[in-house]
Amino acid sequence: MAADRAIQLNNAARDGAIEIVQQLLEEGTDVNSKVNDAGWTPLHSAVQSDEEEIVHLLLSKGANPLAKKANGATPFILAGITGNVKLLELFLDKQSDINEHDINGFTAFMEAAWYGKMEALQFLYNRGANVNLRREVDEEKKVMNKGGGTALMDAARHGHFKVVEVLIEEMKADVNICDNQDRNALVHALSVSEKKDCIPNKEQAAFFLLKCGADVNKRDESGKTTLILAAEMGSQGLVKAILKKDEVDIDDADKDSKTALMVAVEKENHEIVKMLCEAGAKKDIGSLTGAPSACYNNEIKKTLRQYGLWSSPSQQTVSYTASSIRWGPKLNDLHKMYRPMIGKLKIFIFPDFKIHRNSHGSVYLGFYDKKEVAVKVFPLDAENAEQEKNCLEQCCTSSHLIKILGWEKRKTCLYLCLNLCERNLEEYFGMAESENGTIESKDILKTIFQAVMEIHKFGFGHQDLEPSNILIDAAGKIFLADFDKSRKLVDDEEKDAIITKDLQALKGLVLYVVKRGKINFRDLPTQCPEDLENRREIEDLRTNLESPDENISVDQRLKKLICHPYFWNKNEKFSFLKDVGNESDIKTRNTKHHNSKSKILKVLNHDDDPFKEWKEQIDKEVLGSMTYPFHDGKNKKAKPKNPYDNCVTDLLKLIRNMDAHFSEKEENVRQIIKEPADYFLEKFPDLTIYVFRSLDNIHYDKHFPKAWNTSQQ
Repeated sequence: MAADRAIQLNNAARDGAIEIVQQLLEEGTDVNSKVNDAGWTPLHSAVQSDEEEIVHLLLSKGANPLAKKANGATPFILAGITGNVKLLELFLDKQSDINEHDINGFTAFMEAAWYGKMEALQFLYNRGANVNLRREVDEEKKVMNKGGGTALMDAARHGHFKVVEVLIEEMKADVNICDNQDRNALVHALSVSEKKDCIPNKEQAAFFLLKCGADVNKRDESGKTTLILAAEMGSQGLVKAILKKDEVDIDDADKDSKTALMVAVEKENHEIVKMLCEAGAKKDIGSLTGAPSACYNNEIKKTLRQYGLWSSPSQQTVSYTASSIRWGPKLNDLHKMYRPMIGKLKIFIFPDFKIHRNSHGSVYLGFYDKKEVAVKVFPLDAENAEQEKNCLEQCCTSSHLIKILGWEKRKTCLYLCLNLCERNLEEYFGMAESENGTIESKDILKTIFQAVMEIHKFGFGHQDLEPSNILIDAAGKIFLADFDKSRKLVDDEEKDAIITKDLQALKGLVLYVVKRGKINFRDLPTQCPEDLENRREIEDLRTNLESPDENISVDQRLKKLICHPYFWNKNEKFSFLKDVGNESDIKTRNTKHHNSKSKILKVLNHDDDPFKEWKEQIDKEVLGSMTYPFHDGKNKKAKPKNPYDNCVTDLLKLIRNMDAHFSEKEENVRQIIKEPADYFLEKFPDLTIYVFRSLDNIHYDKHFPKAWNTSQQ
């Protein structure tokens, strides 16, 4: 019964039946009741029907002015559709947000532009509406390229020329903002409309957008260029205006391999066909040669014959199988398509073939000289276009930097053709556990360090080290990419500052990599998490990246750090500990009591020695087998041979001795230890970095790797 009364109230509010609304409210019907799955309240229905008197009545009876439908639309947003300024002002007074939006990102300002409500648009603008706000949608919709539209796009798409004019001239709307399908307002204006009566206004809006500098190199959701769309609209004036700009490739095609000329032939628009032929449209493209036979317009047939577009052979598709695993299906699609060649490059600037977007443009799949490539597209006037090209060319012999395979220039764009990789580091860490983990964090970081060393060796600083700029190919090889912010290392003082910036960025990458991307790179903690494996080594590595040894020149720091203990394998760490334990001052002395007589003993055995209770951590059988080597730890009355004290040097002595005599030990001891390297490194995971850092502080580096050991260089 309550549901029926709610429906009656909603219908009455929508139909303007104020007496019924009053009666139902007096009888106790919920003023905020919602009907059907759409979630309409009586207030929503009254606003949609522009029933001001009922709106005021409902509000006086407690209607919620901020109520939302299932799609998130509020009464204020619906008032933008009707264009009722009085209602818009009323809801703003009741705390509506000028830029509030529904789940599809629509604001009242956008709705007013969509429906051509000029007075409402002016009112909302004067009250602070964001003219260039893009429709915000959830991640699921973004993946499908939905959202991102603006009020200008809406007005252009629906042929509200006067609104377009006001938005640009008075409200300073940006003509080149793009939605999530990379369409600007010009593409929306050129879109085919089912309402034939609005085509003249859409055409007028398109001319105005061209005049205001709209980018003509955008496409619609089907890959149609602005020239193709103008031909589809049948506008000779727009075709002429776009050709006059000389920025669009006349032979470019959509995702169905149709060019502007093909569309004009299909539409039997002789004047546009002639205009395109005179402008040099090519004849050997796709299925163009099949179009005249299906065309019954004799004038078009004559024109095509006149320009040699009658009996040319169509392109043959050669069998092809992509090498890339991730990009294979898209590469196969691109290979089958007709695309006008840009020198040796075949590319389709379309979202389906986009790999990545960066600050200066986007990266697309392509073929250069018939090889699979990633194509980084720059506007020719982009500040860093030539900068990246020069850096890539000068680093072409590198091992760990992405390689340039070629480049092309055409119209307004520079195309850099690079090695095609499968994923960037961020994407790699985002893969499912079953697909991830084949490359260890240490190996990833070591390669990154080597790559940064390489770019410095070639005379550049990268200056933009982040996960999206580290790529992994199908074979699991890691490359450093994106050099559009790189800087030449020239002046010594400036050189040090540039390299230091790269080192500081590496500090962040260390933590990001060891955490396998489970932390936000833009919001990294200052310290390593306590539960992190090899935490001491990682923190020491990061400290030396940020505040390195002043005795080592800036350009030599990475060469040293690449041999840091974090990068050592188990056997290298154990050998290092044994070698130090084999030092004469350690293996032959009662080390705890000779600190003042030996530099190495003094630095290792100090008051803050974290291993002062190491004997309590060793299994009794293991310790006993070394303390009483001839009595298996059983005869407690026997005089101990070479007793060990609770100091780090005696621990190192024990490690050295145990490894040397392991094969002589009783079976039970060997079963406990199993493998000396595993046993001691697991018992004392921080021992290696402690010994290493202590000895490095006094430059006692004879046991260090060659790259760190300056005495061996």
